[in-house]
Amino acid sequence: MFLTKGLIGGILNVVSNFDPSQFKPSPPPPPRPPLQRAEAHESDEEKQFRRVFQQLAGDDLEVSPKELMDILNKVVSKHGSLKTDGFTIESCKSMVAVMDSDTTGKLGFHEFKYLWNNIKRWQGVYLKHDSDHSGTISSSELPRAFKDAGFPVNDDLYKLIIRRYCDENGSLDFDNFIGCLVRLDAMCRAFKTLDKENKGTISLDIKEWLELTMYS
Repeated sequence: MFLTKGLIGGILNVVSNFDPSQFKPSPPPPPRPPLQRAEAHESDEEKQFRRVFQQLAGDDLEVSPKELMDILNKVVSKHGSLKTDGFTIESCKSMVAVMDSDTTGKLGFHEFKYLWNNIKRWQGVYLKHDSDHSGTISSSELPRAFKDAGFPVNDDLYKLIIRRYCDENGSLDFDNFIGCLVRLDAMCRAFKTLDKENKGTISLDIKEWLELTMYS
């Protein structure tokens, strides 16, 4: 009990001096419209993306964690400038969970599109801040990378991220960089959704806390 209180207290102290308005999470995926109505209003680019999505997703037109893992690892394998041990099934389950707005356990078209667009944008940030072309982002490069991605983390949260996602040398490879940003983005979106009056604070009961933290 004392350990739990100390851990939670420490994390709360880390984030207590945050200004949530500085964070710029991506907008949440819109509610899923009926397929026919959605396709009727799509641009040529969106129609092309939908065709690619249908090929990737298979007959059920949803991307499972296993399918997401296969897609990401196939794409990353073609980029020698991105150092990675490969996206694991656990990291992909986590990414699906935080993007799964309708809690189906899979990503529909709009959910996958939002995740994909974020990954493409964050890949650009990753390459920009890998100044020594090592294929990873060093600890000294990370704060500017997070700021460019829309998340100007403070020193204490930065230290937590280092402990959780970096290797023993303090470097972050591509799959961990993406996994970290997907979670950070989702948690910030969840906070902003719950903070309806923009007070910078939210109140959760135990049921809401468990629902928020356990499926992520």
